[in-house]
Amino acid sequence: MTYSKLSSYRKPLLAIALIATGPLLSACSTSEATGRTFFNGGMSPEQEQEVGRTEHVKIVKEFGGVYDEDPALTNYITKLGTFLGKTSETPNQKFTFTLLDSPVVNAFALPGGYVYTTRGLLALANDEAELAGVIAHEIGHVTAKHSAERYGSTLTAGILAAGVGILTGSGEAARAVNTVGNLAVTGFSREQEFEADLLGVRYLTRGGFDPNGMGEFLTQLQASSRLDATIAGDPGRADKFNIMQTHPRTADRIDRAIKQAGTTTVKNPIVGRDVYLKKIDGMLYGDDPSQGYIRGQKFSHPELKLTFTAPKGFRLINSKTKVAAVGPSDSVIIFDSAKGEFNGSLKNYVVNKWAEKADIRNVEKITINGMEAVTGSISINGRNGKRDFRLIAIRFDGNKVYRFTFITNPNQTNSLSEDFRRTTYSFRKLSRSEAAKLKPYRLKIHTVRSGETVTSLAKKMPFADYKLERLLVLNGLNKNSRLQRGQKIKLITE
Repeated sequence: MTYSKLSSYRKPLLAIALIATGPLLSACSTSEATGRTFFNGGMSPEQEQEVGRTEHVKIVKEFGGVYDEDPALTNYITKLGTFLGKTSETPNQKFTFTLLDSPVVNAFALPGGYVYTTRGLLALANDEAELAGVIAHEIGHVTAKHSAERYGSTLTAGILAAGVGILTGSGEAARAVNTVGNLAVTGFSREQEFEADLLGVRYLTRGGFDPNGMGEFLTQLQASSRLDATIAGDPGRADKFNIMQTHPRTADRIDRAIKQAGTTTVKNPIVGRDVYLKKIDGMLYGDDPSQGYIRGQKFSHPELKLTFTAPKGFRLINSKTKVAAVGPSDSVIIFDSAKGEFNGSLKNYVVNKWAEKADIRNVEKITINGMEAVTGSISINGRNGKRDFRLIAIRFDGNKVYRFTFITNPNQTNSLSEDFRRTTYSFRKLSRSEAAKLKPYRLKIHTVRSGETVTSLAKKMPFADYKLERLLVLNGLNKNSRLQRGQKIKLITE
């Protein structure tokens, strides 16, 4: 996923195309956009559509649903994507464009023309040409049949081995591991990314857009990734927040794609800054209220009335069903709830249900801010080596059980144990008044007044730290940027 600020959130969703193997595995396909023949597991265009339809439901669920708060905005994305699709070598290809309700900066495509962007990405883009560049690139992956090609080959993902569930006999442990794997799925090859850039540039110029918008967005993405790493307390790991670590795409490579695309220069190209900013004015920024809020190292949920704090150096990532925190040396924290209600022995739940058939050790009862809890540990030898798991189940209220899973490399387990202990005991219930004070962030378009500077406007940002840096990255500015009266910039408000 070229545009993900995570190492990647692209899912290895499929094996669906590999299940029906047999003689189909020798089949190949040819891309009309590139003329390249490749192995795709024998999928016909109709089968590609079916795979896309099937996985679409899973994608929407994983990424917090469709962002439908502003129908005009979602309609805008569809119209822009449909227009760019018509400029491709397959103008009759059916595309489905979806705006996901996720704060993560991300864009990706599935077989059958399913193209996704997130509202996190929209917040980072500064004009219509930048957004068009993202969408055109993803359309390029579809028309070049990169997505179909991935589905016809073995996909490998993960910080942990894919076979952990088999090794432990624990379906729930396997699902926890899969969450981690989703954060580290390898993206397309460099050749495929460049091919999608070439095609994207072609579609942009045919549509009358400034193709440089593609490179300008990548510059935005790099700056945002560096800031995220700095905020997380580990600036040296900036690439961990960006798919460009494994498949680097820079503005220079976009320039090369523009030169090699064989297109004519667009006169008076569309940039569309004002129209774009008007479209995203008032958009939800950061976490959705129904999923709780990440504020620095703290996660709080106003509806569930709970909160906890992750250790410094861990980056919290929210989703519809769980919260993950990625830290040093591929250490991970997963917070979620037990499926359904449970009113029996909490120890019995941990030993015989959550860690069923696993060799769980050091099981003991503890109390966390007045709540009954049980903890235990597991060590698993997976494909990527040994990992230590610390499991903690907490009876929150009546039959509701919440869980922490702490995952570490064995050589990091002891050094992180105190941090994990602090996180465990930071978990508590929120009072009604505390929950009522939690409000979502919104992206607001501000018209600069006389005398206003980036420094004075940064003070309006509702963050505890890095106010100026966040403002600059959000708007593609630097500390020396001088604002002009009447200029429009993005601010975050509560």
